[in-house]
Amino acid sequence: MAPKVSSDLFTQIVNSGPGSFLAKQLGVPQPETLRRYRPGDPPLAGSLLIGGEGRVVEPLRAALAKDYDLVGNNLGGRWADQFGGLVFDATGITTPEGLRGLYEFFTPLLRNLGHSARVVVVGTTPDAAAGPHERIAQRALEGFTRSLGKELRNGTTVALVYLSPDAKPAATGLESTMRFILSAKSAYVDGQVFYIGEADSTPPADWDRPLDSRVAIVTGAARGIGATIAEVFARDGARVVAIDVESAAEALAETASRVGGTALWLDVTTSDAVDKITEHLREHHGGRADVLVNNAGITRDKLLANMDDARWDAVLAVNLLAPLRLTEGLVGNGTLGEGGRVIGLSSMAGIAGNRGQTNYATTKAGMIGLT
Repeated sequence: MAPKVSSDLFTQIVNSGPGSFLAKQLGVPQPETLRRYRPGDPPLAGSLLIGGEGRVVEPLRAALAKDYDLVGNNLGGRWADQFGGLVFDATGITTPEGLRGLYEFFTPLLRNLGHSARVVVVGTTPDAAAGPHERIAQRALEGFTRSLGKELRNGTTVALVYLSPDAKPAATGLESTMRFILSAKSAYVDGQVFYIGEADSTPPADWDRPLDSRVAIVTGAARGIGATIAEVFARDGARVVAIDVESAAEALAETASRVGGTALWLDVTTSDAVDKITEHLREHHGGRADVLVNNAGITRDKLLANMDDARWDAVLAVNLLAPLRLTEGLVGNGTLGEGGRVIGLSSMAGIAGNRGQTNYATTKAGMIGLT
């Protein structure tokens, strides 16, 4: 078997001088080298411009001024040769005619975006708009941002943030979302929509470690996505409970050791899974958890006409029924208390479907309903 080439090495090769030439001749895609998050680095590789005439312009400037290099356009502030981020407050757009503001703000600035830049539009949740004209205008923002995301290159991403009209412009929910998008933490998040409600929370003492003193449960944490999720939570200050089946015990122990967390060998489909997690938390983490990440999942692919009971039932049990029982059980017994977070991993298969994956796609669509 030929040795595997890492994605980072592949990127370096095809973006080198000779490699780039060969890649173009052969039609090989040339992936961008994305800027990655490292604690202590500036959140953006360049200045941040916040514009628009909505209700969040000034609160955002005040919230981000300490950690971002803010520049102004129509406020007499200094200009930037290259931007690390552009934010447009579209909450003030109440008619379709007002959408021209998007064109006027972005068109002269896009050529000045640096590598791995961030573009964000903030709007009002369309279903909560004051009337039909505002609802139309706000819903139109999604088409704009998704299309713009496909136009921009060099690792630049585009996001749309919908804010409830009942939410305070200076709320932590908006600030934390913007800090995530306007950083290298969101390197792979492009063309997506974020919804922020009126609920608020206490801001962290340190935005570089926003999960200090929190406890996060991650299922399927021995390898792959689950192990990386555990690493990210630990990086941001959380204590991690890494869960996986006993057959993955060695890899699970390595993950738990690497992130400074605890390991729990557990089949999440068993009837006593909630009790075992609760007991583990009492022994090692004070009996509580702040985050549950339902990551554990399997595939048992087969065309539906050829699928047997075992394949269908196994995928449903691990991917959907177990997350539902864990969530209800840990919330119900108070282990995951007030202010807790439940995160479910879905898949493109749950949105678009995949041939031979009716069982898997069913569970991943169900996860959207769960979370």
